[in-house]
Amino acid sequence: MAFNNLDTLYRQVIMDHYKNPRNKGRIDGDALTVDMNNPTCGDRIQLNMQVEDGIVKEAKFEGEGCSISMASASMMTQAIKGLEVEKAIKMSHIFSKMMLGEDVDTEELDLGDIEALQGVSKFPARIKCATLSWKAMEKGVKGE
Repeated sequence: MAFNNLDTLYRQVIMDHYKNPRNKGRIDGDALTVDMNNPTCGDRIQLNMQVEDGIVKEAKFEGEGCSISMASASMMTQAIKGLEVEKAIKMSHIFSKMMLGEDVDTEELDLGDIEALQGVSKFPARIKCATLSWKAMEKGVKGE
């Protein structure tokens, strides 16, 4: 019964981020912009970030797609704001491992709402949906 309650809670968190996305929109002024899409399902995202002195000062996104991809983008932008670029990349690597079903140390970096996406690892076709915004962030901060 406890597993079902946790699953229900995670679904509620995901749906909340999908229906009430955080950081949706564009950054006015000078910002890194990365456009990415997932051709297998049609998800697309445009990520805007302001990075100053190695710190992600602001992150916003626009796009369209499934609840997983849009909720993940909302959670990711919320999580990386204020982080050093290296920590944001490290968080992305931890998230990717979590999506592959690997054990991760969630104490190392506070994932917050992002942990609600861990169940996506059971659905391989949805992993690309969840990781789209994270790949965009990495591409942006690495200058690719």
